[in-house]
Amino acid sequence: MSTGSMEQLYQQVILDHARTPHGKGLQEPVATVGESHQVNPTCGDEVTLRVELDTSAPEARVSRISWEGQGCSISQASISVLHDLVTGAGLGQVDDLAGTFRALMHARGAGLDEEAEDALGDATAFTGVAKYPARIKCALLGWAALQDALIKTGATTSQEDA
Repeated sequence: MSTGSMEQLYQQVILDHARTPHGKGLQEPVATVGESHQVNPTCGDEVTLRVELDTSAPEARVSRISWEGQGCSISQASISVLHDLVTGAGLGQVDDLAGTFRALMHARGAGLDEEAEDALGDATAFTGVAKYPARIKCALLGWAALQDALIKTGATTSQEDA
């Protein structure tokens, strides 16, 4: 696929997620829960993200993510994609995905290797965002909220640089 058509496909994925964001609407918690409110003061994007964990397995898993927020299509679509990626994932996998997404944002639009991009799925649509430093914080807003919310559950203590 040519670069131009890939960029169009990526833009379409972002627009689709921004129009119909997955997981939007805070849900009443039924399990171990952490909540975080994050704001990007540069552009006014904000999110309140609630993560629920299933701690019955040997490794805690994300059982549900719900969120409420406002902002540009990049921030809202990124949170929607995050919802799809981490719901059902174990905390180790969530850490790996968050690190891979941060690496994508620091790749300045060059993308990552095929294995990393396969793991990210729709999140690879944000490859082009990494060319614009002012937009990177928009794409990372939900990931910062997720990390903070997970720490608040007490199930994780890792404090990656978001």
